Amino acid sequence: MVIQEVRAFNRFYTNLIGALDYSKHLYTPYTLTESRVLYELAHSPRTDAADLRVELSLDAGYLSRLLGKFERDGLVERAKSLEDNRRQRITLTGRGREAATLLDERSREAVGVLVSRVPAEERERLVAALRTVREALAPGRAAGAEGPVLREPAPGELGWTVARHGALYAAEYGWNTEFEGHVARIVGDFARDRDPERERMWIAELDGRPVGSVMCVRDETEEGTARLRLLLVEPEARGHGIGERLVGSVVEFARERGYRDLVLWTNDVLGGARRIYQRAGFTLVAEEPHHSYGVDLVGQDWRLGLGGREAVPG
Repeated sequence: MVIQEVRAFNRFYTNLIGALDYSKHLYTPYTLTESRVLYELAHSPRTDAADLRVELSLDAGYLSRLLGKFERDGLVERAKSLEDNRRQRITLTGRGREAATLLDERSREAVGVLVSRVPAEERERLVAALRTVREALAPGRAAGAEGPVLREPAPGELGWTVARHGALYAAEYGWNTEFEGHVARIVGDFARDRDPERERMWIAELDGRPVGSVMCVRDETEEGTARLRLLLVEPEARGHGIGERLVGSVVEFARERGYRDLVLWTNDVLGGARRIYQRAGFTLVAEEPHHSYGVDLVGQDWRLGLGGREAVPG
């Protein structure tokens, strides 16, 4: 009876979400397997082909052909792993990240339509039932067990970043709306002028909701230098290593893109963030008192040498 019910549910759900014709269902050129590979690449800061194969239980030859197709389409780049020359590092290009973001948006929209059919008073029961299924079938990978994931910002999350910076720094440090305006300008510049090959933003997601952010952009005054901006981790999400992962992703991205140095500006009161920067290898190079955001502060410049050369656009 259990086997029959599981098989019946599988047939019901795959038909409901259009899994048998996934590309048509989401109006994209990618199959369900291709979409899942793009998702994994977009949500993991470091991915080797072997890790993909194990995580998705794919045949090595099939995965190699799929990655070859992605490479020909300009979605991924393949190179030797920095940790092990026998392994192959897979990295999304700017075009690949755009494709993954589009897929994520379409998937969220499709699931949103699906959930909208469920009466509001029934949705909590639906979520509990889904969590029960996951816990029963894979106890080690129950809801939240996989920990935080890093990904591109979804629509609306640039605004979330501005709002959470404003609210959090007001609550924790007493900063006024001048700071929120400062963050809004940074985010606006990024949205308007971003070079997807050399600049990137990450959102940290935990249990299905955004809990952190960080950004890597070109420094406007120093050629060949990248700048880390807008590191934030929600108070309830601290302790999961999210800040370290966000900063580590910026360092790795900047190094892979050929920047020579990575710099950042912060304030001395942000002790937790400064400790993360120090552990990542940043060095304090200058500091200066200033009055901003309604309070007296000491601004600090930090720098990390990457040993690269400036990447050539294109």
